[in-house]
Amino acid sequence: MNKNRQEAVKKAAQAHQINMQRNLQRRLEAAQAKGDEALIRQLEAEAKYIG
Repeated sequence: MNKNRQEAVKKAAQAHQINMQRNLQRRLEAAQAKGDEALIRQLEAEAKYIG
C-alpha cells in the first residue's frame, strides 16, 4: 500500500471513530432526557467499549 493510501485509510478510520462517538453522545443525551436508566447504562457500556 502506498503512503497516500495509508494516510487516507488512517483519516477515514479517525473520522469513523469521531462519528461513532458523536452519535453515541446524542443517543446518551436522548436516553437521559427520557430518564431511561437501562438504556443509559447500556450506552455508557458501549462508550467504554468504543473508547
